[in-house]
Amino acid sequence: MKKACTYSLGALLMASAMLTFSSCSQSANHGHGPEPRNSNASAGQQAAAARVPAHYENAQSAQPLKPTLAPEMFNGRARQAYQVAREIPATLAQLPCYCYCDQGFGHKSLHSCFESDHSSHCATCVDEAMLAYQLEKEQGLTPAQIREKIIERYSRH
Repeated sequence: MKKACTYSLGALLMASAMLTFSSCSQSANHGHGPEPRNSNASAGQQAAAARVPAHYENAQSAQPLKPTLAPEMFNGRARQAYQVAREIPATLAQLPCYCYCDQGFGHKSLHSCFESDHSSHCATCVDEAMLAYQLEKEQGLTPAQIREKIIERYSRH
């Protein structure tokens, strides 16, 4: 009886793992960004994929901004991105986040991602923040211009 119970439990665990793997492999982006566009998709489906996530149109409407987490809590690129969030918070508040966390977590902008540890687990958030910093500090772009570049780059996925 004990042996049969062990085999049944093993079969159940194996079936559960296969089901989980199957559902994960059907969505390769794992909830981080839009699904790849299908050229056979309807215009409505393509428009939904091109939706611009939540963001503030200007710095004043984002006030007051919540504090971001300390960069020292993280390592590598995540640490750099949290430092960026400290340095250009008003800019990040004016940018959409293309991991679509506005739907899943109720985030209001890219800045919201850095108010928790969300960004430390999300390459999209980190990449967008790093790009925003480069565009602002090295190319002198305004938040509105950076937003245009972000939308152009990330809405093509």
